[in-house]
Amino acid sequence: MRPQIVLFGDSITQQSFGSAGWGAALADAYCRKADVLLRGYGGYNTRWALFLLHHIFPLVNNLLDNSNPPVATTIFFGANDAALFGRTSERQHVPVEEYGDNLKIMVQHLKRLSPIMLVVLITPPPVDEDGRMEYAKSLYGEKAMKLPERTNEMTGVYARQCIETAKDLGVPFIDLWSKMQETEGWQKKFLSDGLHLTEEGNAVVHKEVVEVFSVAGLSSEEMPYDFPHHSQIDAKNPEKTFQQQQYIDDLTYNIITLNLMKYMSKQITLTDSHRRGIFRLYSHFAKDNDL
Repeated sequence: MRPQIVLFGDSITQQSFGSAGWGAALADAYCRKADVLLRGYGGYNTRWALFLLHHIFPLVNNLLDNSNPPVATTIFFGANDAALFGRTSERQHVPVEEYGDNLKIMVQHLKRLSPIMLVVLITPPPVDEDGRMEYAKSLYGEKAMKLPERTNEMTGVYARQCIETAKDLGVPFIDLWSKMQETEGWQKKFLSDGLHLTEEGNAVVHKEVVEVFSVAGLSSEEMPYDFPHHSQIDAKNPEKTFQQQQYIDDLTYNIITLNLMKYMSKQITLTDSHRRGIFRLYSHFAKDNDL
């Protein structure tokens, strides 16, 4: 069975399977190696996303209701949480402290599914306030909002909360808010409407996600195909080729599991007891599988 990678987030994730989207690029990179599952929900904030957790990542009696938990999940919320209270999108606003708590609940839930799952928090991107105003005027003309419903300054507060939560929980993060602003002209280069991503903006997210995955041992280049390349099939005796499939499946699972165990054991934010537990699990797993 193929490994699964889940992309969980708001509209920036939902749109990621569009043309030149970062999710589509990931799916292409992991073609025939892992299934990249899109779970993006336009307009959602973290408060509403919590209601989806047990549907997307179900638990029964505190046990995983799935024998194949994701090997990795990206959590990409905050753009809507950061909508300003008292302005046109205030119904989406979530106080920054609650935003951090909600991210924590998500990460802890996923870690209950699989302690070695790679969970990556992604900050909201920066906001181009002029771009938001221009976009609103293009839709509503003179009836458009007079003040932007989001500001880059406030979004930065949520980005820092996302980073702080990731550090507290010992999970990797992508500081997209800061990364994009390193480039001159980021407002038009990376954002299509002051908030959502252009083709170039999607490329930035894809590059950052691939880098984090690679560091954790989930590089697509190092993962085997789920089934043999056609050139490896014995045309005269194809049964022989596919009789080895279970070995290939087991090998893929073992490689991914060991890589993730090694990665988790090196995270300096883990407690000593947690680190010792992962080392013990790693030792037993390697011994049992002759690795």
